[in-house]
Amino acid sequence: MIWDINPVLLNLGPLEIRYYGVFFALGLYLAYTLARFMITLKRSGSAHKNLSLETFDKLAVYLIIGLIVGARLGHIVFYELDYYLAHPVQIIKVWEGGLSSHGAAIGLLIAYALFLWRNKKNHLFDYADILVVAVTLPVSLIRLGNFFNSELLGRETNAPWGVVFNRVDDFSRHPSQLYEFGMGMMLFAILLPLWLKKYKTAKPGFFFGLFFVLYFAMRFVVEFFKDFLVYEGFFDLTIGQMLSLPFFALGVAVLIKIHAKSKRA
Repeated sequence: MIWDINPVLLNLGPLEIRYYGVFFALGLYLAYTLARFMITLKRSGSAHKNLSLETFDKLAVYLIIGLIVGARLGHIVFYELDYYLAHPVQIIKVWEGGLSSHGAAIGLLIAYALFLWRNKKNHLFDYADILVVAVTLPVSLIRLGNFFNSELLGRETNAPWGVVFNRVDDFSRHPSQLYEFGMGMMLFAILLPLWLKKYKTAKPGFFFGLFFVLYFAMRFVVEFFKDFLVYEGFFDLTIGQMLSLPFFALGVAVLIKIHAKSKRA
């Protein structure tokens, strides 16, 4: 497959509307809409009256800020620190690209922690178990944006489904962006039906822990197909793989703690 699409969807004078931005905005909108539906459904049970759509809307502001700031700073710190230290003005130019999914995850966790600190009536996993299901949608759609941008390329391959990104080079590569899109949609197809079946009986934190285990395990595998720098001597892992390990461990720790509590009960 030869891929040579213009990443700009529309030119409106000085304003450019890119496919990436459309997929990014669509993913956030769908996640927001799904989360509100899930909150409404969960509130129908008398034990969950501490959830409210008004509080969620306030939380959404925290999360969007945490997402953008975390994703940008994550890219700067994890991938191009020397460049941005030499060109600090470029840091604010988010529209030129340069976002990190692991940085976004850190930013979201910090934003959620700040929200809980200022809203002490909410418990740790009140919204978290819902958010991790909804976030699979932007996680998936953003990768389509990467594909349309011809960025985050896969390694060279002779596989029949290889893609030549003409805007970058003439090599046939793994469409790793599409692998991650499929990974996110698979996670959505697993978590949403499971949540609909078990949201009344699941222990708080179950879906949070399950998401972190499944997503970052899948992400670790997909990294083998990406054309990223490998650190020799550290098990030949990519930056993405090394960053995935703490998040995977966090998910495992949450699930173990839930299991231990259920056994004591």
